Amino acid sequence: MATLNIVMVEPEIPANTGNVARTCAATGARLHLVKPLGFSVSDKHLKRAGLDYWNLLDITYYENLDDFFEKTKGGKYFYFTTKALNRHIDVEYTNDCYLVFGKETRGLPESLLVKNRESCVRIPMIEEARSLNLSNSVAIAAYEVLRQWDYPELLTHGELHRHSWAQDS
Repeated sequence: MATLNIVMVEPEIPANTGNVARTCAATGARLHLVKPLGFSVSDKHLKRAGLDYWNLLDITYYENLDDFFEKTKGGKYFYFTTKALNRHIDVEYTNDCYLVFGKETRGLPESLLVKNRESCVRIPMIEEARSLNLSNSVAIAAYEVLRQWDYPELLTHGELHRHSWAQDS
């Protein structure tokens, strides 16, 4: 089975990270947090955003970007940035890929983007918008990858239940 890896580099806002954790838990994606973090992992806002999902989460922490790349050698990385030329839907996401997102205030380091230009992707938006919310960007990206993979091991259908207050037609 393919594994989707979500990487947050130096996230600053606990509620965003909590929301991303919830997305990871609901999709079976692994969450990778690269320090320094702008909050404590015991932060109440972090926990509140993903409260019911922490038991479903596969999370790994790294001391810095060098530590992350050393421990994930051989991975296929896609760098999400407003500075990319490629759209997120125009690339083919390989099994066990890593979707890499930068901190809320500055994104990913420019030096990293320059070295990996061909693997940089963007989510389209109007020119006047600076960026999307980080947790929304992660959700958009994750579901594009999962769509390409045909939603492996995810429940893809639901069932309506008849409520006791509903009248027969």
